[in-house]
Amino acid sequence: MAYSPKATKKCFLLSLMFVLCYSPWQLVSARKQINNLPGFDGPLPFALETGYLEVDEEKGVQLFYYFVESERNPKEDPLLLWLTGGPGCSSLLGLAIEIGPLGFDLPNYVEGLPSLYYKPDSWTQVSSVIFVDSPVGTGFSYSRTTEGFQTSDTEAARQLLRFLYKWLEEHPKFKSNPLYISGSSYAGMIIPVLTLEIAMAKESHGAPFNLKGYLAGNPMTDIDGFDNNARVQFFHGMALISDELYESIKRSCSGNYVNPSNIHCAKYLDAVHEATKDVNAQCILEPSCEIDSPRPGQIHSRTIERRLYNEEFPLGSSGLPLECRLSLHVIADFWANNGTVRDALGIRKGTIVNWHRCRTLSYKYDVQTAVPYHRNVTSKGYSALIYSGDHDAIAPYVGTQAWIRSLNFSIVDDWRPWYFGGQVAGFTRRYSNNLTFATVKGAGHTAPEYKPKECLAMLARWLSGAPL
Repeated sequence: MAYSPKATKKCFLLSLMFVLCYSPWQLVSARKQINNLPGFDGPLPFALETGYLEVDEEKGVQLFYYFVESERNPKEDPLLLWLTGGPGCSSLLGLAIEIGPLGFDLPNYVEGLPSLYYKPDSWTQVSSVIFVDSPVGTGFSYSRTTEGFQTSDTEAARQLLRFLYKWLEEHPKFKSNPLYISGSSYAGMIIPVLTLEIAMAKESHGAPFNLKGYLAGNPMTDIDGFDNNARVQFFHGMALISDELYESIKRSCSGNYVNPSNIHCAKYLDAVHEATKDVNAQCILEPSCEIDSPRPGQIHSRTIERRLYNEEFPLGSSGLPLECRLSLHVIADFWANNGTVRDALGIRKGTIVNWHRCRTLSYKYDVQTAVPYHRNVTSKGYSALIYSGDHDAIAPYVGTQAWIRSLNFSIVDDWRPWYFGGQVAGFTRRYSNNLTFATVKGAGHTAPEYKPKECLAMLARWLSGAPL
């Protein structure tokens, strides 16, 4: 869908009218303060709240969230809204795998309820974070009607706007905290759309958002135009395809590596696929779990996924391959589908029968490109941090660099390394309109999962306004 300022304004006004119709006593929520979690030894060393907020009264759409207060200074530290990708992947992945203060103890897992441990490199060291299961149907978010489960990019953004209005109404002490919209992967299609709607709300009605900017990790932005189209160049740069094949495909495809326009281009693209099909696209440095001959005593990853997506949840299974990140995601399923865990989290009984880390949604992809939204938000003076794990083949950094270049912003601070612990942690470039791009060296598709210390340092510096 092409970007239309008039259409965007109309959608915003409709969503704003919906939100402003609520008076404080009409806000229906269910919040729970959590001091202990099954699988975690002792009281939690941070403040955790879970809850639901209704974002569509007519259809009964309820968004579930986890909220962790900053472990440094919650009264003044920034407030981040975190969106996981997919669409349809639960924010539990953000909380316990990507940027949050919890982790699953995969190396010591044998059977039964997975154990959790405290992660000191969490982004909650410098900010408070709301992890939202969005869009509806993701994680523990649900609808009381069938119609409510039908959603889209723009509808997800509108419902998140309503969510923020209500959440801040119930947590007024955070209204003055600097607000940032954040997330990774497919959330890159939603983040700038939502940020623009919030900015418009501030301009039009003085909405109570202390919006300062947004950040997106390995973001999907224009899937065919930039993201997928960058893979051939990425594969060549990473020595996954030969010089000869790369030169042939450049001559035959005329820069379009998604929809081949002739038989020669199609043939060369098939050759690229054949050469790279067994490479782990999430992180090309790590082994692929999509293997046909698992080692003795190991569970085949496809068998794992088949068991999960057929809604069979044996709470306890030994032999999970430690070298496969998928195993970490599998034990998240074991944990979230345990009855004592659900009781502890305050999950409403009968709403989600089986939790999946990622779920197929009834979803309309109605934002074809997020590039115009990036241009409009940053032109209003809001800061942006776009970062890429440089070994991700799903949203390759070269595609991200290409759409940033298409904005035609001038370079303020040219390409240079940034450091952590005296070592090069990645490379960065700063543009006009307060846009910063950074790579995270050696990281995959969800960079903080691979390089937590470096990504925490990157976040802290950017939030403080210091150069990376």
